[in-house]
Amino acid sequence: MPPPSKLAVATSSLVRLVKEEASYHKEMEQQQARIKKLEAGSDDQNAEYMLRQEKQGLEETKTVIPTVRAKISDALEKLEDQLKEAGGDAPAGEVTKANDAIEEAKATLAESA
Repeated sequence: MPPPSKLAVATSSLVRLVKEEASYHKEMEQQQARIKKLEAGSDDQNAEYMLRQEKQGLEETKTVIPTVRAKISDALEKLEDQLKEAGGDAPAGEVTKANDAIEEAKATLAESA
């Protein structure tokens, strides 16, 4: 089996980064829900400690998201360059996947802008 083309590698990298960014947003929502639950009150002796831990985790998640966005921007640029380099030589399936990944990445970047 031949190794994947540069276009396929760049496409899969961008798709992975977009999924990673979405998972950080999901994690952030879950952390916020747990914080609200802990703030609402609990009879647990460790509630204060748990609240502090959840808040720290939330802040760490918030600091990672801009880094992932920068990586998405870089990967998007690289994929667009690979697409231009490949021109008409790339298989149609790879070009379609690359274009879909580009659209998804642009939509993701536009959501938070």
